[in-house]
This record gives sequence, C-alpha cells and structure tokens, in this order.
Amino acid sequence: MAADYLEGLLDIADLDGDIDMDVEGDRAAVSIVGADLKQLVGKDGQVLEALQELTRLAVLRATGERSRLMLDIGGYRAARREELTALGRTSAEEVKASGKSVKLAPMTPFERKIVHDAIAEAGLRSESEGEEPNRRVVVHPA
Repeated sequence: MAADYLEGLLDIADLDGDIDMDVEGDRAAVSIVGADLKQLVGKDGQVLEALQELTRLAVLRATGERSRLMLDIGGYRAARREELTALGRTSAEEVKASGKSVKLAPMTPFERKIVHDAIAEAGLRSESEGEEPNRRVVVHPA
C-alpha cells in the first residue's frame, strides 16, 4: 500500500525515483532513491516527515490498521542517523567530563530515539523533556 501511494505521489510531482521496501525489526522501511530528491526531504527533513505521516494515513485508510512504517528519501535518514549517533556520543563525553547535565536542541521522536540509544551505549542516562515540537533530550551523569 505504501509503495503504491508513494509511486502515485512521484507520478503527480513528475519526479523520478525508485521505491525499495524492507523490514527493520518490527517496522516496514520504505526508501525512495533516485535523482535529485532534495525537495522531498525539505529543510531539516520537514517534508520527509510530512510525507511519512501522509503515507501512514494512506495505509490506515486502506487497511484499517495503523502503520509504523519509516520513510527515507535519498538516504537522508541514514545520514541523519549517523550524525545523531555522533551527537549522542559527544554529548555523553561532555557530561562525563563535566559531571553536569546537558540539554540538546529540540528533535523529532525518531531523532531522540537515536540519541537516547547512543547515550545509553555510552553508559549514561537520558530523558526527553518538553512538549512537541520543542521536546528535547537531556543527558544526565551516570
């Protein structure tokens, strides 16, 4: 369903792109790869987030079941995952050195999860605070 919906969007927008489907853990992973797809990612991934939500809604409408699918366009999420993992590790090192908590910039739930995982891997604890869209990760000393 998701692939058909995204194919339709690409056709409407007259964009070239191939759709790859995979499963990561318990969630479907859909990727659009191809030529210049930057406009589908948007500033800070905002268009990507909107397209992911629209795709989830299309699947819900067609199946009656909520989908937790993850959409990536042009490798944006994969690259962002690497950046966020590095941010989590750097923040953990900063907290270990200073002994003081650090508040990070607001992030999406996807981004916060990656940072939380990197911080836990470094042996520290973290939590999210605030309300969307200003919810952020706070890194605490062990």
